[in-house]
Amino acid sequence: MYAVVKTGGKQYKVAKGDVIKVEKLDADVGAEIDIPEVLMVMNGENIQVGNPVIDNAIVRAKVLEHGKAKKVIVFKKKRRKGYKKKRGHRQLYTALEIQDIGGF
Repeated sequence: MYAVVKTGGKQYKVAKGDVIKVEKLDADVGAEIDIPEVLMVMNGENIQVGNPVIDNAIVRAKVLEHGKAKKVIVFKKKRRKGYKKKRGHRQLYTALEIQDIGGF
């Protein structure tokens, strides 16, 4: 059984026990949160697809940690103009462990 959920503007395929890294959420470490935007659920041969979301479907997850991802280097250059900029960026994330898929 798996589901496709939407959080932080991105879609994730999740199953029970999976650990995913999503954009930072405002939740304490150890707290259980609900992800209400479930786009699709597959249970064996039974597939439910939402329009755009499935009513009453919910994915329950536990917050494992908050952190920063690896650094991404942003380098801009215009040739023959002497223009160079080098910037770095580290995206904040929240690690979630999927506890349950249900409510549909």
